[in-house]
Amino acid sequence: MSGPCLFVQPRRIRRGAALTLVFVSVLATGAAVGSWGAEPGPRQDPQPARMPARAYVGAVESDQVKAAAAAAQEDGKSGSKAAREVVSRSGDRWGAVYSAREYEGFRQNLDGEYVGVGISAHRDAHGRIAVERVEPGSPAQKAGIRADDRLRTVDGKNVTGRPVTEVVALLRGPADGSPGTRVELGLRRGGQKWTQELRRARLTTDPVTVDRLSGYDDHRPGAVRIKVDSFTKDTGERIRRAVRSIPRGDGILLDLRGNSGGLVSEAVTAASSLLDGGLVATYDVRGDQRVLDARPGGDTDSPLVVLVDGGTMSAAELLTGALQDRGRAVVVGSRTFGKGSVQMPSELPDGSVAELTVGHYRTPAGRNVDGEGIAPDLTVKGDDGPSAEARARTVLSGLGGGS
Repeated sequence: MSGPCLFVQPRRIRRGAALTLVFVSVLATGAAVGSWGAEPGPRQDPQPARMPARAYVGAVESDQVKAAAAAAQEDGKSGSKAAREVVSRSGDRWGAVYSAREYEGFRQNLDGEYVGVGISAHRDAHGRIAVERVEPGSPAQKAGIRADDRLRTVDGKNVTGRPVTEVVALLRGPADGSPGTRVELGLRRGGQKWTQELRRARLTTDPVTVDRLSGYDDHRPGAVRIKVDSFTKDTGERIRRAVRSIPRGDGILLDLRGNSGGLVSEAVTAASSLLDGGLVATYDVRGDQRVLDARPGGDTDSPLVVLVDGGTMSAAELLTGALQDRGRAVVVGSRTFGKGSVQMPSELPDGSVAELTVGHYRTPAGRNVDGEGIAPDLTVKGDDGPSAEARARTVLSGLGGGS
């Protein structure tokens, strides 16, 4: 669908079936881990008020993209390139086309396991590729590669100006690549340039870190920090186990700073550990309103503070908005990124995958997230991480967590 923005009369809100929601916020910022996916659960809350579906500018239907790809192939041209041109002209901010290899790599990341060297990368405004994070214990970490190192080449191929998705695919190697295969990286740190040969390994991601906050009296209730980097497979269950293990009276600091999103189903599971059922979010797919609900039985007693920043995106924003709107948590930090649109994947004739925007989600109170983000209850100005965490701990103490 293209042309002027329209407000579509919504259909009735219904239970979701086997729909895959694609949240690609991490791709937009050039990180190495993709984020998408959700299968809405059964509805338990009263249905929210009916509302017009949010129009999305320049949307394009998957049939149009597939037709362009097929026509290009018939002419002996690249189908995926033709598809990218159609998506680019549509104005779909989050729409994109990925090779089968790239898409498979993102899927593996969401499973929490992949073959690679342990580097997450981002691209700056000048097209330069930099190391954003190095996985502990990975080949890259053992070779001394650090965050902020510049990545110049992969196996002799210049990566400056390339999409990060392509760079990640190069780091992982061919589709049939296996642990032990070699890859040569050209790197730069300040004025130093060097090449480094690494052997790929099978790596697992660990997106959840749980630790007790220091500075509390051992004889009184304390506080636990649950740091969640992304919502990959089983993240929600790990959060649930962490919440259940917290001693009675202890507070919870849920740190979602820098969380680029992931599987929405995992964010809903996380919400279920901190809510006693009820609405987590609504979303529309071409005007068809649907819902995401928490399961009953979560912890509603422990004091809870959620810490966010401009890097908190997508599924992490969905969780933050639910806890804030439901009055379950105090949100501290800075306004979140504002990625609240829904993408759905379509396979193209050549095996590549087009992700196209089909709708948007809203918080339980009906707030739109896309392009606006979540405003914290207590704003900590600037990017001073330690200051933000200190304020969050003070708020948590005031709520009774660690007091």
